[in-house]
Parts: sequence; C-alpha cells; structure tokens
Amino acid sequence: MTGGACPADLVRAVRAAGIRDERILGVLRVIPRADFVPAGDAAVADHDIPIPIPHGQVTTQPSLSARMIEGLGLAGDEHVLEVGTGLGFQTALLARLAADVVSIDMWPDIVEWARSNLAGHGIGNVELLVGDGSCGVPDRAPYDAVIVSAAFPEVPPPLIEQLRVGGRLVQPIGPGGQEEVVLFRRTDTGLRRRQVLTPARFVRLRGRYGFPRD
Repeated sequence: MTGGACPADLVRAVRAAGIRDERILGVLRVIPRADFVPAGDAAVADHDIPIPIPHGQVTTQPSLSARMIEGLGLAGDEHVLEVGTGLGFQTALLARLAADVVSIDMWPDIVEWARSNLAGHGIGNVELLVGDGSCGVPDRAPYDAVIVSAAFPEVPPPLIEQLRVGGRLVQPIGPGGQEEVVLFRRTDTGLRRRQVLTPARFVRLRGRYGFPRD
C-alpha cells in the first residue's frame, strides 16, 4: 500500500464503512491520525487500516474505532473509561466527544507515548494510567460509558460493576482474532446484550479478569 491519502480520505472511508454520526466524522477531520502512529507509518496513517505498535499490539482500524464509539451514543457530557490506550488516537477522539476520559493500558512505554501525543494536541481532559485494564479503574467509577479495545469471551465483572445503571459498554467478545464487537447496557439487574456492532479481529485482553499475561 502506498501513501498519498489525507484526513479527508480517511473520513470518506469511515463514512463509506457506514458511520453516520457527524460528531465522530467531525473529530476525525481535525485530529490527524499521522500524529498518533509510529513515524515510519505516518504515510499510511490516513488509510483505514490497523497499524502495528510495540509489544505485539496494533492500533485499531479507524472505521472500527468509529463504529465502537458510535455504539456508545456519546452526547458530550459522559465520563468514559477506555481499556487499551494504544498510542492515543481513539483516546483523542473520545476526549473530543465526551466530558472526560480515563484510559488504562498495561505497557508503560506505550502510555508515555500516548501521553506525549495527546499533550501535543492540547488534549487535557484525559487521565492516562498504567495497569490491569481488566480490573478497570474503580476509584474513578462510576462511568457513563466503557470501551474495551481488546478481546475476551465475556465482559470482566469489574467493568460491569464500574458502569453506572443506564450506561453503555462496547467490547469485542471472543478468543482474540475472531470476535463480535458487542454493545451492552447496564440495567438494575446487570449487563444486557443489546446489539452486535460488527465482526472484527482484536488482540487479547490480558490481566486478572482476562487471559494470562505472557
């Protein structure tokens, strides 16, 4: 694949993938993905593709991030938990669409990279943490929305507990590599499965309530 794409091309690709939320498309226009990928991949940043990053991880394909965020139905006043910071591009989108974001990742170097990327764009309504994302971040709960960018066959119980009643959660459900991205809603009696958003392939969620760490 060659370079030559621009942010407008990425927006067109995301729209062509079925994303209709104009707020999401709007932030994709103004947050350059090229600033949130390794320098050597900047030329392909505006293609709708995942990009490898350290520790065997990958950035989420932009249209897939957009579909997951669209599932959250953000209005702008939400307190959001993101599990899997990566290099911060999805975090930046969430920060522009919600009131604030708590984002957690298991790799300290990746979190610092994301911190630098976000600071470079003046995005301050984000708290980045290093830790076990399968445990959530209980001392910042409850959350209005939770987005999980890694796969596990079920939703970790702490993430359910930390989601307020009425809140939404999006997670790839499966073994890692062949998933359904599912939208859930928290009710008075627990978590209710609402909709399959899309099939996808994700890295595995690792931690106490996920797969064992290598």
